[in-house]
Amino acid sequence: MSGAVTPGTVYGLGLGPGDPDLMTVRADRLLRGARHVAFFRKAGRKGQARGIVEGLLPDGAQELPMEYPVTTEIPFTDPEYNRLLAEFYEACTERLAALAEAGEDVVVLCEGDPFFYGSFMHLYMRLADRVPLEVVPAITGMSAAWTATGAPITWGDDMLSVLMGTLPEDMLAARMAESDALVVMKIGRNLDKVRRALRRAGRFDAAWLVEFASMPGQSVQRLAEAAGRVTPYFSIIVVHGQGRRP
Repeated sequence: MSGAVTPGTVYGLGLGPGDPDLMTVRADRLLRGARHVAFFRKAGRKGQARGIVEGLLPDGAQELPMEYPVTTEIPFTDPEYNRLLAEFYEACTERLAALAEAGEDVVVLCEGDPFFYGSFMHLYMRLADRVPLEVVPAITGMSAAWTATGAPITWGDDMLSVLMGTLPEDMLAARMAESDALVVMKIGRNLDKVRRALRRAGRFDAAWLVEFASMPGQSVQRLAEAAGRVTPYFSIIVVHGQGRRP
């Protein structure tokens, strides 16, 4: 009688902000030895995470694209949005769990850090009691963004707030006014609202817009000089702190 199959491990592999050179040594090692590689993508697209590792996957690796059923087609406040994504994550969970339960390791490619506003966390919570899991942390996109501006994001006792452009304008303005340093993510269609909130908080003139941080096509400019531009969803706005220093 054959023994029970030892389950494989599902790895949430943080890839960093976009430049493959900014991946950790551990992430690179796991990636180059992977037999099964899963990644999120929008239907009909290659996928940002998959693009980062172009040329790094081993020969014969089985690719498992996980295509979002919806992204910006309907408001995220619509109950249908949440229902569709919940069903999607459940289906992805079953797919990965089946591989792991059959004894296969699976690498899930994650932009930035897997536990920082990433899609992998939704799989992690569903898989946690079923199969072995490991998370490989990484440099976040916001780290690459403020580094691209050429200035420290915080000094001394500065308080840093990370805000989502999807938040209501009043909440954005209030948090912007009370924080020393700011990072605003998920800009996209929310750019005009974020601009208004920054003006209300008196922070607009100090804001920087960083697009494609650490990737080809990186752009860094004052937000005030980017009027009329439509920015990618993953662009980041940075306001530096000016706190205590020797």
